[in-house]
Amino acid sequence: MYFVLLRQMAISAQIPSPDEIEEAKRALRQLAALTQGHAPAGEVELRADDASVAVTLPRQAVKGLLELLGQIANGNAVTILPVHAELSTQQAADFLNVSRPYLVGLLETGTIPFVRVGAHRRIKAADVIAYRQSQEARSKALLDQLAADAQELGMGY
Repeated sequence: MYFVLLRQMAISAQIPSPDEIEEAKRALRQLAALTQGHAPAGEVELRADDASVAVTLPRQAVKGLLELLGQIANGNAVTILPVHAELSTQQAADFLNVSRPYLVGLLETGTIPFVRVGAHRRIKAADVIAYRQSQEARSKALLDQLAADAQELGMGY
C-alpha cells in the first residue's frame, strides 16, 4: 500500500468547507462512475482552470483517491501519511481518542510496539492503525454477543 488515511488527526488536517465538501461529492460521483465498483489502473485527465494534463495512476492510487474524496465529502478532515511514518505519543493518543497516559500504558505493556528516540517514544502509524482495527473488531464481536444474549433472553432487542 502506498499510503494510509488517518481520519480527523490534528497533524495538519483542516475541516473542509461546505464548498469543498460539495466539490468532493461531485468528484467522487464522477470517479466512482468511471471505476464502476472497482479501481482500475489507467489514465486520468486532471484539469485546473484552463490547463489540463493526463496522468496514469496505479490501481492503489485510484482506490486511495476514492477513499480521500469520500472522507472529504463526509466533511472529515484527512491527513495522508506514509505507512512507515512515526507518530508521537500525543498524535497516536489523539488518533485513538484516548489519553496520552493511557496510550503510554499500552506501549509499556507491549500492546502496541514502539521505539525510543532519545527520551521520546515513537509509534509507527501502521501499528496504531492495526491496534485500532483490532479494538474495533473486538468491540463489534462483543456487541454481537450482547445482542445475541438479549435475543436469547427475550429482552425485546
